[in-house]
Amino acid sequence: MRPDAWHFTEDIDDFLTRAGDFLRSRPALHNTPLTTLDKWRTHPGAYTPGTVLFGRLESDGETQAIFYRPPTRRLTLTPLSPEQGDALAAHLTGLGHTLSGVTADHDTATAFAKAWQQHTGATSTLRVRMHLYRLDTLTPPKPHPDGRSRLVGQQDHEHLMRWCRELAADLGETVTIDAASWAGTRFAEKRYTFWETPDGTPVSMAGLNPMVAGMVRVDPVYTPAHLRGRGYAAAVTTQVSRAALAAGATEVVLYTDAGNPTSNALYQRLGYRRVTDWAPYDFAYTEPEAS
Repeated sequence: MRPDAWHFTEDIDDFLTRAGDFLRSRPALHNTPLTTLDKWRTHPGAYTPGTVLFGRLESDGETQAIFYRPPTRRLTLTPLSPEQGDALAAHLTGLGHTLSGVTADHDTATAFAKAWQQHTGATSTLRVRMHLYRLDTLTPPKPHPDGRSRLVGQQDHEHLMRWCRELAADLGETVTIDAASWAGTRFAEKRYTFWETPDGTPVSMAGLNPMVAGMVRVDPVYTPAHLRGRGYAAAVTTQVSRAALAAGATEVVLYTDAGNPTSNALYQRLGYRRVTDWAPYDFAYTEPEAS
């Protein structure tokens, strides 16, 4: 039996040739790397060759885990044991790599953050705890709000960008979202649906990421603060979930803020079931970081 070994590359095509089957084997759990890597491969300008470090943990010729580190230096990981996480942290620091944070399932991210602190002295801060949900049996809301769904078109672009700016502000994100920057934002590659009242006024929206490996992620869902509590988010989430299933999705997933009981209860009523917890940690250093 050959020992576990990490293999690094900056070639996304080579990486996906070797790790693609592993990622597609668990599309719900691997939804973040699947959608990110698909975006980098298919959207011009979303990815610059040579700027991302990819890693693949191999055992007996089979991929067991992966990571990628984009220019933001935030590491994204698939599940690792604490021992594997510690070995990766030691390997990366030994090669002189620095990180701004880590995102993974809660147990993996927490163990890696601890290991990174031990190897580098960096402090880690949990940004937010999230739940990952997978759709089981779709259950439309009762009562159902009056109105209808409508796909967002080009004529709605200013409205869509305004709501994305409001959502980003709600989440504490410091980003520029306008016509010039839109293509480079995390909102650009999605297909959006509005929920409208009977008079045609948009009151809520939901987005769908492109399907990858039979998986579609619902993201984002947003209702302006003054319109919440009326069932609009439930209605539009039901509509996009139904659309994903109709398009052939075998896995429909979404993330929620674990600290928001309202949204968590909503998605569970619609038929979403919790898969795991998710956690992004930020790293801070007392000494200047190496370049």
